[in-house]
Amino acid sequence: LALRSLSWIWALHFFVPAALTDPDGAPPWTVDLLLGLDRQLTQIEHNLSQYFSPNTHLSGEALGIFVGAQALPELASSPRRARLGRRILLAEAARQVNADGGHAELSAHYHRYSTDFYLLAALVARLTGDEAAPALEESARSQALFLRAIADDTGRLPQIGDDDGGQLFPVCGRPSSDCRDTLCRAAVILNDAALAIGEPTEETFWFCGEPAAGRVAGVAAHSVALAASGYYVSRTAAGDHLIFDAGRHGYLNGGHAHSDALSIVLTTAGRPFLVDAGTGTYTMDAATRDRFRSTALHNTVVLDGRGQAAPRGPFHWSSRADATCLVWQSDAAADYVEGIHDGYLPKAHGRAVFALHGMGWLVLDHILGPGATSTTADAFWHVHPDWTQVPSETGVLLQHLDGSRRSIVSTGDMRALNAPEVDGLDSYSPAYGQVVRALCLRVRVCAGLPYTIATFIAGVASAAVPRLEPEQVTTPPGPGWHAAAFRLSWRGHEAIAVAAIENPAVDVTGRAPGVMWGCESASTDARAAFIPLNGPGDVKPVLIGGTRVRAERGAEAPRYVRREAPRRT
Repeated sequence: LALRSLSWIWALHFFVPAALTDPDGAPPWTVDLLLGLDRQLTQIEHNLSQYFSPNTHLSGEALGIFVGAQALPELASSPRRARLGRRILLAEAARQVNADGGHAELSAHYHRYSTDFYLLAALVARLTGDEAAPALEESARSQALFLRAIADDTGRLPQIGDDDGGQLFPVCGRPSSDCRDTLCRAAVILNDAALAIGEPTEETFWFCGEPAAGRVAGVAAHSVALAASGYYVSRTAAGDHLIFDAGRHGYLNGGHAHSDALSIVLTTAGRPFLVDAGTGTYTMDAATRDRFRSTALHNTVVLDGRGQAAPRGPFHWSSRADATCLVWQSDAAADYVEGIHDGYLPKAHGRAVFALHGMGWLVLDHILGPGATSTTADAFWHVHPDWTQVPSETGVLLQHLDGSRRSIVSTGDMRALNAPEVDGLDSYSPAYGQVVRALCLRVRVCAGLPYTIATFIAGVASAAVPRLEPEQVTTPPGPGWHAAAFRLSWRGHEAIAVAAIENPAVDVTGRAPGVMWGCESASTDARAAFIPLNGPGDVKPVLIGGTRVRAERGAEAPRYVRREAPRRT
């Protein structure tokens, strides 16, 4: 009813000026429309979603009441409704919006929805001189900044969490995954060109009129930690964009959450590459609903065939998995993020990602636990339908519709799943109610705990497939630590990657071992390090939580000393 009321108010303001020029006076439909609006707003007042769906349902109802009251001061109840709508909007801005600007549902789609709500509320408050205008603008700004961070440089939203396709004002039939219209409106309303992506959209003119003219693309976004919501964003000027999910399971009962702890989504050079499978449906088919929310349909790890969290009905969970970020480090050369979650206790899955700008992404999956229990880990990688697999002697080589290529290699057994084994794991929902097939890669390892699976995703278009091999840790970091080392060879370059993590995972702090440890070719005092052995002289080691590294190449033993990179939030 609130959204219908907003549509009716738009219609009223479009057509009433023409009606006023009618020599016979205002037509009776204007009176009927005002009466209908008054009854709808009364119904909303008496049935607010305070107890059932107290999320965007409630803030959307408050928006309808507030805008209705401000736009129709002729109605006797408008002053009361303005106070009610204002109070709820401000209260929900504090309750539903995290400190980093992210919506508490932890759904990219619902976040965009909420951003649209508060942009309209702020604009109406400003135009009517309402006392809440500064606070509403501040909430809209924080949400818009968050939206710009999680959208890639083409304005495409990731499908993290539920996506039901709803939009506040679908004026131009834009796909729900395209948020350029919201960001462009935000740039105009909040006077911040850095929020915009591309030229002004048609929707921006509908909302903002002439002030939208002349708006151009804003400055490039940067890597950022959205710690309150649990998202860590790595991006480059070349259009690479990775989101790492290391936050809590969801909001309230987790109604719009998925079982996706430590999952990643990845865009390379503006092309969606590793994707969240989407939503599919809410209530039309229970099996489809649960499949699209499952761990296996996200780019993360399943242990012993069991998902991280178990659903109970379409909007509830009988168990949940909360993740924690252990380390975030960002500089011009690379980003590093590491997290762990509690969905498999007493076993644990920890994941570290080296985002090596201009080179690619190295993902280290630590499978931890007490004793030496044999455990099967399946790491799933869901590829956007625009990519298909092409023949390759090693690893997996993928080709985009435009002919560009990317490769993935792993130290585990990686292969594309095919029927009947795929069993729905190749499902992808580009929009609510649509399901298509897409390539699903699985890396499987069965071994005694602890162990680490390394996966490298090339960030450069090339037909050459890298080699990724385990190295023996000859000098361990000490008791209570699990350590792993790997050698990456690609296009004439070699590098060693090492990583250490506390095991068993009962008190994981993110600190470094504090002693030199490593393999025969390289050692460090860091928690993790990426150490080039050859290649361009300006390529330096990436050290996480340490300052020293030694690398050996035959008779040579170059020594690097690197200060710990600054953290940026």
